[in-house]
Amino acid sequence: MTILVTGANGYLGNLIVKELVAKGKTVRAMVRDAEKTRIRLGALSDKIEIVSGDVTNRESLKPLMQGVETVIHLVAIAIEKGGATYEEVNYQGTVNVVDAANDAGVGRFINMSQNGANSSLPYRFLKSKGRAQEYVRDHAKNWTALRPSAIFGPQDEFFNSIARLMKITPLIFPLIGGGKAEFQPVSGFDVAEATVRCVDDPTTIGKELALGGPEVLNLGEIEHRIHKVVGGPRLFVPTPVAVLRPAVWVMERVLPGTPVTSSLLELLAVPNTVADNALVNHFKMTPKLFKNATIN
Repeated sequence: MTILVTGANGYLGNLIVKELVAKGKTVRAMVRDAEKTRIRLGALSDKIEIVSGDVTNRESLKPLMQGVETVIHLVAIAIEKGGATYEEVNYQGTVNVVDAANDAGVGRFINMSQNGANSSLPYRFLKSKGRAQEYVRDHAKNWTALRPSAIFGPQDEFFNSIARLMKITPLIFPLIGGGKAEFQPVSGFDVAEATVRCVDDPTTIGKELALGGPEVLNLGEIEHRIHKVVGGPRLFVPTPVAVLRPAVWVMERVLPGTPVTSSLLELLAVPNTVADNALVNHFKMTPKLFKNATIN
């Protein structure tokens, strides 16, 4: 059984590929930069097939689906940069992958969605992920969707973004939105294990499974935990999101690779907790705690 993993060179993609190999699966890793991925994966790259592909280019996907029995679709962007948009990558990219899989007769599709994703929301990131999952639900064969809360771990996008911002902000740091937004941080290792279990678990077919960690933390608690790792004197000042928007708008335009964007600020308006945690209730796992050591 060949499993195609899109976005295999990302943080979560790396973890899933490693878990698949550990389970003895045959992996075809689809990436944008094959050589960079070989360097990143090291010796593991000799145990998998690394192929170049682009979810925004439907034609590039067709040959990659040949001989594939399962697709694990991970490609998505949380921050728009380099001309890439949420609509082009998160939504249309998913449409392209589903259609290519169907054309090739792929019989199983696992989609990495997002907790809170909903096509009716005004927030473009969550809207794009919601639309993508609706397409998967309506068109993919034997689909499963995973909806994790904010993922933590070495090289994660969200929590390490806060850490990077804290490192470049002297003395005073905003307690964003008063620090009230709630999250249920989930380990990337737990998400990877759950994803790989879905491959051979037919009871997950046709289900959207929410994944969360063992504790609900507000953003203030998260910032203070990150500060313990970053270190240095900091005064945390409660700051409304509306006050931060102008500064973030400027950062997006003058600071390449800014760790915070207007779209990420929007996510604070949507609860990111999990009512029915599939890690516990379906997979019978013990979710890992959000620990300071996971921040780089």
